[in-house]
Amino acid sequence: MHILVVEDDRKVASFLERGLQEEGYSVDVAHDGVDGMSKASIFEYDLLLLDLMLPGKSGLEIVRDVRSREGTVPVLVLTARDAREDVVLGLDAGADDYMTKPFGFDELLARVRALLRRGGSSRPDRLMYDDVDLDRLRHIASRAGKRLDLTPKELHLLEFFMLNPERVVRRTELLEKVWDLHFDPMSNVVDVHVGHLRQKLQEAGDDPLIQTVRGTGYVFQKTQRM
Repeated sequence: MHILVVEDDRKVASFLERGLQEEGYSVDVAHDGVDGMSKASIFEYDLLLLDLMLPGKSGLEIVRDVRSREGTVPVLVLTARDAREDVVLGLDAGADDYMTKPFGFDELLARVRALLRRGGSSRPDRLMYDDVDLDRLRHIASRAGKRLDLTPKELHLLEFFMLNPERVVRRTELLEKVWDLHFDPMSNVVDVHVGHLRQKLQEAGDDPLIQTVRGTGYVFQKTQRM
């Protein structure tokens, strides 16, 4: 699942990014309110983690902007302030939950899982295509009943392919959605990871499912057999 972290303290942002990625989540980071609002308005996220005190735009402004566009994505507010009025303002603006800094990472993960289970995003918790099954909450993928041993990045790739089956996905789109937005587009990192994922899928079943579209990208679909 795809999470946006908006936090101006770079150490805290890096801590959250690494910890969430280790748990199998795809994470984008913004260090100010303007960038955070821009990302939240352009890309589809399953959860927003927002600091209240941000340069440019406040976390409250981001929440209000998201809700004004009828956005239903769950929002967890992070704040160093525990004054009751700040909590009330955040919840009234449309936030679903809040945590006061400093906080324990285990508790943060529990709240993240609870918000994701509660939903709000229009995308399902479980994805299925052919004989491939992906549990997006537990980060478990299987094929024909056999669990696939995938790295977090391979899980992110599989999730994106299963959300976009039978259509051509460009390499640049994968860089934007699965990797950092500013990743070097000339790198072969996409091809390497897709190759590993395709091999693991084929080892669990006859069909590799991921087909290369020369000069463009890939398509996730069953191989047409004569």
